[in-house]
Amino acid sequence: MNTLLRHRLAWPVVTLVLLLAVNAAFNPQFLHISWRDGHLYGSLVDILNRAAPLALVSIGMTLVIATRGIDISVGAVVAIAAAIAAWMIGGTLVVTDGVASHVSRFPMPVAIAGALGVALLCGLWNGVLVAKVGMQPIIATLILMVAGRGIAQLITNGQIVTIYYPPYFFLGSGYLLGLPFSVFIVAAVFAVVSLTMSRTALGLFIQAVGINPSAARVAGVKARGLTVCVYAFCGLCAGVAGLLVSSNVKSADGNNAGQLMELDAILAVTLGGTLLTGGRFSLAGSVLGALIIQTLTYAIYSLGVPPEVNLVVKAVVVFAVMLLQSAEFRQAVRAMAVRPPLGARP
Repeated sequence: MNTLLRHRLAWPVVTLVLLLAVNAAFNPQFLHISWRDGHLYGSLVDILNRAAPLALVSIGMTLVIATRGIDISVGAVVAIAAAIAAWMIGGTLVVTDGVASHVSRFPMPVAIAGALGVALLCGLWNGVLVAKVGMQPIIATLILMVAGRGIAQLITNGQIVTIYYPPYFFLGSGYLLGLPFSVFIVAAVFAVVSLTMSRTALGLFIQAVGINPSAARVAGVKARGLTVCVYAFCGLCAGVAGLLVSSNVKSADGNNAGQLMELDAILAVTLGGTLLTGGRFSLAGSVLGALIIQTLTYAIYSLGVPPEVNLVVKAVVVFAVMLLQSAEFRQAVRAMAVRPPLGARP
């Protein structure tokens, strides 16, 4: 049992199971899954679908944090990608022979490529500022965090841009083999990154850069180029998340899309067992962290917690979970439990 609890994924799994149990205790239908309209339907399916954008951003954030960096601009990149996709796809109502249909402003593959391309450039910008210019990661990404939100609002003219092109909706709200299509996107990205990290030397190089960048450069690792690529990939993941978000809500809001997602992504990564000091990382743990955050959010709303205190409840729960994951805290608690009371004879 102690061996299992020492596994890096043990506490994230325990936390997720406990949150699912709490939801099930207060909502008897929580674990119920039914087949409706050609796909699976239920609270668990909804949590998977809602957690997909955060899981994608968390995967990219994991690699950034593994290199001893941070990216607080991912929420703004989500908004930029969503705004570009919404503007390029849009959807114009055309009436032909009395039949109304919506036509995309640009072909959907072009719009998706455009949104992802800009997101990739945003990530490259962050990487260049960090690796080439030498800025601190939090300062470099803070620039895009502030400016990016303004860029997204410029693209949308400060308005919510509605999308009227039904094929685009499949990305965030469609189903494949009974499951949300967004789950397959996350699974594909996770599989590709996991295989790349485990079957090539890239994962080892990232850990080396995170543990000691100077030693990694002396050993022949191109630390600066690797750092740029990691930030670019994080931006790309945020771009995919922006597509899912805009597809799901059928619109793009430059002001609110991806709001505070950077903080949730950092929480998901740390909940999954990756240290902010860099080095060893866990992609599976980050995905579990995203599921934990989404399950916690679902529990807060389903239990009727007032909106003005839900963030406080969320912070308290996350604080408690992080304490439980701390080996030093658990060791201190055990030491206090076995310490003899004051005045007792030795």
